[in-house]
Amino acid sequence: MRERSSSVRLRPARSLRRAAIALAVLALGACGTPPPTHFHSLMPLEVAARPGAPAAAPAAGPVIVLEAIRMPAQVDQPQWLVQVGDSVALLEQERWASPLRDEFRQALLEELIVGHGAVEARTLPTPAAAPARIAIDVRRFESLPGSEARIAGSWTITSSDSRVAASRCEWLIREAAPGPLAALAAAHRRAVARLGVAIGQVLSRGRRGDAAACPALN
Repeated sequence: MRERSSSVRLRPARSLRRAAIALAVLALGACGTPPPTHFHSLMPLEVAARPGAPAAAPAAGPVIVLEAIRMPAQVDQPQWLVQVGDSVALLEQERWASPLRDEFRQALLEELIVGHGAVEARTLPTPAAAPARIAIDVRRFESLPGSEARIAGSWTITSSDSRVAASRCEWLIREAAPGPLAALAAAHRRAVARLGVAIGQVLSRGRRGDAAACPALN
């Protein structure tokens, strides 16, 4: 799947000024009073079981090993890095609840376990099958206040079990995020959840012996 250009169209000067003022208010607070720090998370507020997903039981779904997430260093920090026009801003009072790569991994793992019945290999004393190893490379994690959330990268699924087809997929996911930063955090949660659904579908096809195919996500 081809990624779309990462370039951002410049907004009219008036819109850019409004966005800059809004971010300045978030960053500086009011009249010398230390502004409160807000913490955001990628963990889903609720994960509903997907139709046709295996029942939650030991070894009911695919046995997996989710590797550590690879994330661009500029966004993998406590403060939230956002884009304003063709510039970026680091919001000191808007932070992730835990390191962003950990937030991403835990949210994705939650989707795979609850939504698709996946089982972590490390939770089983003796896995009945060779686990599917999932490696995620996040190349873009972009936050555009009042506009949208974008994540892009690739995943690779491998297994020593010859019955499980290896796959590598490129993805770009965009979620609209009009409104305050809370809406932007919710958009990122939806984007990560969509990624988990797509990976879960590929795992399910692989267990059935179907040919690997990359789902369209953008």
